Amino acid sequence: MSDGSSIETLVAILRTEIGRLSPGDRLPSSRDLIARHGVGPVTVARAIALLAAEGAVVTRPGSGTYVTARGRRPAAAEADTSWQAVALAGRHLDVAEPAEPGPAGEVPAGTIALSGGYLHENLQPTRALGAALARAARRPDAWHRAPAAGLTTLRTILARQVGGDVGPQDVLVTGGSQGALSMLLRAVAAPGSPVLVESPTYPGVLAAARAAGLRPVPVPMDRDGVRPDLLADAFAMTGARLFYCQPTVHNPTGTVLTAERRRQVVDVTRAAGAFLIEDDFARHLGHGRPLPRPLVADDQDGTVVHLTSLTKPASPSMRIGAVVARGPVMRRLLAMRRVDDFFIARPLQEAAVELLSTPAWDRHLRALAGALHQRCAVLADAVTRELPDWTLARVPDGGLHLWLRLPAGLDEQAVTDAARAHGVAVDPGRHHYPTEPPGPRLRLAFAAAPEPADLTAAAHRLAAAVR
Repeated sequence: MSDGSSIETLVAILRTEIGRLSPGDRLPSSRDLIARHGVGPVTVARAIALLAAEGAVVTRPGSGTYVTARGRRPAAAEADTSWQAVALAGRHLDVAEPAEPGPAGEVPAGTIALSGGYLHENLQPTRALGAALARAARRPDAWHRAPAAGLTTLRTILARQVGGDVGPQDVLVTGGSQGALSMLLRAVAAPGSPVLVESPTYPGVLAAARAAGLRPVPVPMDRDGVRPDLLADAFAMTGARLFYCQPTVHNPTGTVLTAERRRQVVDVTRAAGAFLIEDDFARHLGHGRPLPRPLVADDQDGTVVHLTSLTKPASPSMRIGAVVARGPVMRRLLAMRRVDDFFIARPLQEAAVELLSTPAWDRHLRALAGALHQRCAVLADAVTRELPDWTLARVPDGGLHLWLRLPAGLDEQAVTDAARAHGVAVDPGRHHYPTEPPGPRLRLAFAAAPEPADLTAAAHRLAAAVR
């Protein structure tokens, strides 16, 4: 059992005991709680601290822990939130159920995670992150207000990573890429207007678009990426002024848009007088082979708006990303920043500067590339061997996922449910489509499980689930 779950379990037990006691009654000693519940002293101390923070108990040094009047209170009547139906009338959000489960630690015990979009903790640069945060905290100005656009040092580093003639003046630091994506959609497109997306695509953009009142419109892909001819047709038919795409290691298919199409897609978008949002989430998730440079590095006209983030290659809690944009759209984003959240927390920005400025970051990326390459190969081989009638779209050159087509006659939700019953969490494919999917698909993550051997075991369990 993890420390977090042990603490939560003990807190729940103690709340029940407190409910049977009277104000002023003393709780069992820490030594008694350790012996009775088989937990460590740190778990007991943290559980007591949580209850004290809630006001349920008070701790008196040298005496013990006592129930407060607040802690012993009668059960509250069931809350009545029916009034909210009237308050929210007229603002329906057609947002699909989430398709991005949390990290592997959130799946049921004994379940192997082939779901989600984050690295397992043993692939994260935990030591380097801790050291960077500690160094950042020692800066004398660590808690000063940060500039609205972000620290100049951080913006300079991020601009250098993008390449081309991108400079720090073109970079806006954000709290990860999902919030930046939501802000971009609201900044560029008016409610009710269409936004073009690859089909399939990242479920987060569909949720963000619908939450902003936009209409996602699919543009089909083939093995070389989004089709420029159909993109031109979609612009002409809908009058859209926004196209979202992932040209480098597409999620979920793993496709890298070919060099010829990279030029064509930008040209088609520019001709339509539209913006192209380039989600470059996988820039630091390559498997050892060179990836093409970002579209924005070769864009001189402000057509491409670029998204990047440290969340995927570092940690889910490293909520630092960036938007690269030129012209009035950047001024609009800065105006929205001053309305939404003023600035991104300076300590986290300083920690990002420390992380990106040390050799430890480059070492981490090299080690991560090798680990992802190995895990990708292990899962691809295991699925091909255990489930030979499933079709693997490709073995990707980067990213965190495999994309598979199921045989005709298999229902992806039934497979997803059966897999979970056999101890494997997978992502159903339907969440990746803005309209009806062309057939049953699954997305399998190879970075969320603890070890490569777990991927082989997961494929075996999947085969058993299908049988």
